[in-house]
Amino acid sequence: MDTKLDPSRDDLPLMANTSHMLVRHYTLDLDVDVESHVIEGTTVLFLEDENSLKKRTRSTQETCQLEAEEACRLRTPEPCRVPMTSARSFSCKVGCSDFATFGKGEKDPSAKDGNHDNQEQASGISSSKYCCDTEHHGREDFLLVLDCCDLSVLKVEEVDVAAVPGIEKLTRSPKLTGVCEELRNEIVGELVTLPAHHWREQLDYYALCSRAPGCGELFFDTDAWSLRIRKTGAQTAMDFPHAIRIWYKTKPEGQSVTWTSDQSGRPCVYTMGSPINNRALFPCQEPPVAMSTWQATVRAAASFVVLMSGENSAKPTPLREGCLSWHYYVTMPMPASTFTVAVGCWTEIKPETCSSNDLATAGPLPPSATDSRSVGICGHMEYPCRFQNTSATTQELIPHRVFAPVCLRGVCQETLVRLLPPCLSAAHSVLGTHPFSRLDILIVPANFPSLGMASPHIIFLSQSTLTGWSLCGTRLCHEIAHSWFGLAIGARDWTEEWLSEGFATHLEDIIWAEAQQLSSHEAQEQQELRACLRWHRLQDELQNSPEEMQVLRPSKEKTGHVSDSGASVVRHGLNPDKMFMQVHYLKGYFLLRFLARRLGDEAYFSFLRKFVYTFHGQLILSQNFLQMLLENIPEENRLELSVENIFQDWLESSGIPKGPLGAGAASVCGALPGERAGGTPSRDAGTCSCCSRSVGVGPGRSARWRGAWARRSPSGLEPTGDPEGGNAGSRRTCLKRSVIGGVSSLSNTSSQKRMSRWRGSSRRTSGLSGSWFYVVEVPVMSPGYGPPAHHQAMGVYLYGELMVSEDARQQQLARRCFELAKEQMDRFSAQVVAEMLF
Repeated sequence: MDTKLDPSRDDLPLMANTSHMLVRHYTLDLDVDVESHVIEGTTVLFLEDENSLKKRTRSTQETCQLEAEEACRLRTPEPCRVPMTSARSFSCKVGCSDFATFGKGEKDPSAKDGNHDNQEQASGISSSKYCCDTEHHGREDFLLVLDCCDLSVLKVEEVDVAAVPGIEKLTRSPKLTGVCEELRNEIVGELVTLPAHHWREQLDYYALCSRAPGCGELFFDTDAWSLRIRKTGAQTAMDFPHAIRIWYKTKPEGQSVTWTSDQSGRPCVYTMGSPINNRALFPCQEPPVAMSTWQATVRAAASFVVLMSGENSAKPTPLREGCLSWHYYVTMPMPASTFTVAVGCWTEIKPETCSSNDLATAGPLPPSATDSRSVGICGHMEYPCRFQNTSATTQELIPHRVFAPVCLRGVCQETLVRLLPPCLSAAHSVLGTHPFSRLDILIVPANFPSLGMASPHIIFLSQSTLTGWSLCGTRLCHEIAHSWFGLAIGARDWTEEWLSEGFATHLEDIIWAEAQQLSSHEAQEQQELRACLRWHRLQDELQNSPEEMQVLRPSKEKTGHVSDSGASVVRHGLNPDKMFMQVHYLKGYFLLRFLARRLGDEAYFSFLRKFVYTFHGQLILSQNFLQMLLENIPEENRLELSVENIFQDWLESSGIPKGPLGAGAASVCGALPGERAGGTPSRDAGTCSCCSRSVGVGPGRSARWRGAWARRSPSGLEPTGDPEGGNAGSRRTCLKRSVIGGVSSLSNTSSQKRMSRWRGSSRRTSGLSGSWFYVVEVPVMSPGYGPPAHHQAMGVYLYGELMVSEDARQQQLARRCFELAKEQMDRFSAQVVAEMLF
């Protein structure tokens, strides 16, 4: 792979050679300096090579076979539990992809000669002055490649894990005398393969090993996208050190880390990672197949709270005067891209009154409490799994907390704090066991460029979601759904984003209806309304985006394939337009809506719970879901449904399905009578099924702004009107119904009573009106109102509304607001808005 890719290119490179070595655990030890905008410290990587993994996998399979035969002989009713030990070892439905062989003398295809050049110097990444040691008796050393960008790497060294007292219990040697590389690697090999019920002991040993002394510096080299590490004489992955320590600093401009101020004007930092994930936070393996655990110690000034992806609700430990230390850990292996941290002057927002049924303060179930009475066999690698814990399977509410700047305490208590328990309970009702033991919600600063982002144990929400009851509830349900689809079940190939976003978009409606305790009729009305709005949004996006970016499976039969080293690319991963596109949300949503109707809602969601149980803790491809689904559809209902047809018509084609599935899809996708299933809207006005008012897509009055805006609505936010302005009223009415009432009929008494129970008082009415103000009324008000970019997730949308109106006063307002707000906006949003305005 060419390591000198232009950062402005569309495709994002994933450089790590995961076919040769996998990181099994990260131990991070970091200091956060909000004044200099730098995070500095070390990360220790515990690695496993391909040969060790193959031997262990064969041994596990043989042991399980013997156990199975013995159980059969004794008629033991308990099934043989097969712990899968690698992210590449899936159930038979996923298929296996073993490590590629990389023997002596074979050169890593991603490797270069180690010489510095202009490209590397331009990246600004520090590197060892000794890193060019590539000539030693004509032999090629093994090269460990990590994904890395915008980091100052200071030193890389091997860790002497054998120096840890008591570590000899992990080896076959009674005494550690004459310690050699092979023995150190044996210790790491035993450590990373400790069984799940030893999770606490394993974490303690990881921590002790990470503080062990170094035993020799390693050569390293860097380029714009990777960190490459060598040890002289280590010609294979088996010979390479299996525990290494990297000393590094982040850079203020690094794309993975956002330094800003919160809504109270206090400094803070959070990691979002998009579009390059965490490679500018710490050197890591970015390909999703590299699933690992982690633990992190983060030190910050005493005035700050540190929130992180972690199973424990960390309590700060005082260090030197004015400094606190926070420690988090994760025992469920996940891709490094899911790691998230936020440091700021956050305040925990607690409910004003606590119900006897409120489990928010209950302690989490310990990860080690695996129940032997579990009813099935997990297909993932071994870890302390909640699906094997009968107490966890019945836990409707997991412990949860809400954090925000103190200035948002009131609105959080009125909206978010009240919504969180019913939404969590509803998600459990729909999908079953919560994959994670606890949840924090953080209201992030105003420059957050999306409505929300889900990570293990923590969700970021935009303050925009607090302006409306329905908006907050649906977005909360969307992010909660990601705990199952996106985190517990991930895509093995990042180009298949619909496996995360399509599922979350479809499930948010179902979970939200359950949270509101709607009748089946009310739920159907609400969902038909939202389908209608999404159909219009999808039509607009398909008309105004490149065809190659409308495809949900762009790599087709090569999806999931990597190079011999394990490196790959993410199609369009660096295209700034992509983060504002919703095609993978909406097209994936309509595919799932179509399949649910074909199977029947009750049978579909029963199947979905079965699918979650089968594939949690694993990475999947589209065919894994589709094959299992079709097996559950009666033969008489399949008709022309097949994995190949769905690939061809839905996932590998631009636009709406044009093949045999197209006609059937249109009837359940919310298509208007005046629109054709092939994805091209009619120029004649049709009738909106949810409000019976005239709507249409007439001749464009401003093709430039219509096209610009159609590609730039923030992810997950439905349109409030036709950007052309002429017939926007009816669709705005539809969204107003959705935002304020939650169902299409505002006069529905039972629904109003149900919503009023949560609102607690009529004060919520004004809050909901505020939501409508931000969503729709700002574009038609006088220029005296505040900048729409104050809530950036909606701000991008509002700039588009202001400009497509072609009203000179509104366009002047947009430009003036942008000048006031652009310094606080993230770079991609500012770039997009600037293109709209000038």
